[in-house]
Amino acid sequence: QLQLVESGGGVVQPGGSLRLSCAASGFTLENYAVGWFRRAPGKMREGVSCISSSLGITYYADSVKGRFTISRDNAENTVYLQMNGLKPEDTAVYYCAAAPGITTVQGMCVMIGDDYWGQGTQVTVSS
Repeated sequence: QLQLVESGGGVVQPGGSLRLSCAASGFTLENYAVGWFRRAPGKMREGVSCISSSLGITYYADSVKGRFTISRDNAENTVYLQMNGLKPEDTAVYYCAAAPGITTVQGMCVMIGDDYWGQGTQVTVSS
């Protein structure tokens, strides 16, 4: 069974950090582009960051540039999203997705091809 599982969400104060994990089972995540997306209450889903499969090229939405870092650990079949300098507006459910390719539209990641999605992990930034 092909599956993505996110973890690492939680409640953090403004300025704090979290590291989200996206672990794959049933397929080799290294062979896929991976994206992190988020959906805040009452808002559209937005692409936060993504990484290509072969060259490991990374993309970030303007709202998170300089604060978030996406990376792969192929030995663990996992992609991470390190989030520093968190702000209340980062509060959302964060999802990871894997697909054969990625592109960007208006600066946000879009998955290309048949994609797999995780169930999401809640991130709350509040004092």
